[in-house]
Amino acid sequence: MVLGAALTHEVLTPTPFHHTRSAGVLVLAAAIALALLALAPRVQSLGVAVGAGIAAGGALATFISGIAWSGVPDPLVRHGIAFNLADLAIALGDAILVAAVLVHGWTHRADLRRAV
Repeated sequence: MVLGAALTHEVLTPTPFHHTRSAGVLVLAAAIALALLALAPRVQSLGVAVGAGIAAGGALATFISGIAWSGVPDPLVRHGIAFNLADLAIALGDAILVAAVLVHGWTHRADLRRAV
């Protein structure tokens, strides 16, 4: 859903602002998204799954945008800073993910001392 919204917004909103991304950064974005999607379900937490899903959608949108436009379009400009919906999704997803991991760790702190 995040991926579709971000890409649709970039297609429908023309912008003079584009940030070029190296192939390494694009591959890293895809790898992080795949890692989030693979590892988050292992934690029994809805908040972790939601945060990871939102952040992964933003990272995949950055990856696809970078390939499709030879640079990530940034149609949103506020106070001299250009960004896009994928950037917002990554930031929001990361905030939710970190908060959910902290809450999960706190509520399951006794389990953290057990041998794996």
